[in-house]
Amino acid sequence: MKQAFSSIIQACGEDLSRDGLRDTPERAAKAFKYLTRGYHQTLDEVVNNALFDSDNSEMVLVKDIELYSMCEHHILPFIGKAHVAYIPSGKVIGLSKIARIVDMYARRLQIQENLTKQIADSIMQVTGAAGVGVVIEAQHMCMMMRGVEKQNGVMKTSMMTGIFRSNPSTRSEFLALIG
Repeated sequence: MKQAFSSIIQACGEDLSRDGLRDTPERAAKAFKYLTRGYHQTLDEVVNNALFDSDNSEMVLVKDIELYSMCEHHILPFIGKAHVAYIPSGKVIGLSKIARIVDMYARRLQIQENLTKQIADSIMQVTGAAGVGVVIEAQHMCMMMRGVEKQNGVMKTSMMTGIFRSNPSTRSEFLALIG
């Protein structure tokens, strides 16, 4: 990866022997590995058996989970927040695990539409919930820094499974709670 960054920097017309760039290929490779660390995580590792018996059957919501991802089309960041809710069906998941699941999938080359679905499907799979709702709001640097260069556009995606899809009042409650 270090060599690839060297090639990219040189292709831009820069001199890698310049003081400020001398160690940049190595730093960039380390940064890129960190930004894509989700490829080296599994759902089982992230959840780490943090599932607990519960007779709660009311909505559990974690909102405003910040996320940082990279669009797979331009390898530019998109930054936003995820709102994740589920209706337990015998099990609840550790609170931090929801944020860790968001992060695991966000830290891959990604499109927001797929990220939203991956999070919902994973929470459903792990918890056996009666339903899951996920909404992601993000700003995409590929639209802000290049192309159409629009600074205020926010993309919103949603995925509803189970009771969130079949019951309008559950969906409405979720959407009202996230504002």
